[in-house]
Amino acid sequence: MITGTGGGPAKDWSAFQFEIYLNGLTGAVPRLPTDLTRLEEMVARRLGPGPTAYVAGSAGSGTTERANRAALDRWQILPRMLRDVHKRDLTVDVLGRRLPAPLALGPVGVLSILHPDAEIAAVRAAAAQGVPFVASSAASTTLEQIAEAAGDGERWFQLYWPKDREVTLSFLARAKAAGYTALVVTLDTWLLAWRPRDLDQAYLPFLRGVGTANYFADPAFRAGLTKPVEEDLNAAVLHFVQMFADPSKTWDDLAFLRDNWDGPIVLKGILHPDDARRAADGGMDGVIVSNHGGRQVNGSIGAADALPRVVDAVGEQIDVLFDSGIRTGDDIFKALALGARAVLLGRPYAYGLALDGQAGVEHVIRALLAEFELTLALSGYSAPGQLTPEALVDAAR
Repeated sequence: MITGTGGGPAKDWSAFQFEIYLNGLTGAVPRLPTDLTRLEEMVARRLGPGPTAYVAGSAGSGTTERANRAALDRWQILPRMLRDVHKRDLTVDVLGRRLPAPLALGPVGVLSILHPDAEIAAVRAAAAQGVPFVASSAASTTLEQIAEAAGDGERWFQLYWPKDREVTLSFLARAKAAGYTALVVTLDTWLLAWRPRDLDQAYLPFLRGVGTANYFADPAFRAGLTKPVEEDLNAAVLHFVQMFADPSKTWDDLAFLRDNWDGPIVLKGILHPDDARRAADGGMDGVIVSNHGGRQVNGSIGAADALPRVVDAVGEQIDVLFDSGIRTGDDIFKALALGARAVLLGRPYAYGLALDGQAGVEHVIRALLAEFELTLALSGYSAPGQLTPEALVDAAR
């Protein structure tokens, strides 16, 4: 049974453009650009080099981030004419929930380096627009505070799987008690990649106790300290670093999560179809095709190039979601046409937060989905489920 935000009429996301034009009659223009690709440059002028590099930077020379864009840009939309598109419905069913659009705000950690309202502003924006918010383990705000700010909004919890078994169990119990409906397990960050932009600034927020709120508030984590966090921050940070991730984990360990989480589990960081098959065989409910936005393996395959093979492997069994490189409404169109059920958005919403807090995040959500709806309709489609690879042309062929 599908539950969640469905039940009412489909939202007209495209109406945002007329709202902007009507406001223009009084001389008002948007506070942020409607071309979301301009946000990164604005953030670079607003923030210091450390926070800017941490959010915008990539692994190595940045070839994977560029590959993400090239993989999406290689596909071109092939519009069709004289199809009835006067009624559109962007609602989709994902992980047993009815969502108003095929979009969620993906997990982005340490948001306090971008804006003092951090995750609270971002989750309120997501809830106001009805899209899911994926709370990061590495948040600047506890998962309970994020849940309270979300109200009735759809929220998922992203797990950086700790080495400490008791901390893992505590995180899962806290997330369930706080109303998180899905668990998103990130698999591609067992080790921190070589990130020159961060290294050149010698900037890693966690070593300053930023992005550690969930850990420092956790009873199992605190039980492993000889002194309270408030009395010895350096010792708490060292304990965090030592147990943050566990590169010894294997597919056999998934049974532990399945045994201790009774909702949907999604594996984030899948690029190979065999890994997607193992996820399905292991009782997972979905995968996110992602290379962490190019932040982990330099020289990796572009995420959109990996997507079709993953969909072919498991798309009939489990939900396939997508992130890495989404910047525009037509990017969403392409990802869905290649078989994704929904996309996760990362950097653009973080940039909106940095520039204008909650209002900035809402602007990004509304602009992105308005552009997607208009692209969908102008290409001859009225619902995401109508999209297939036939809506695209591979420009490289």
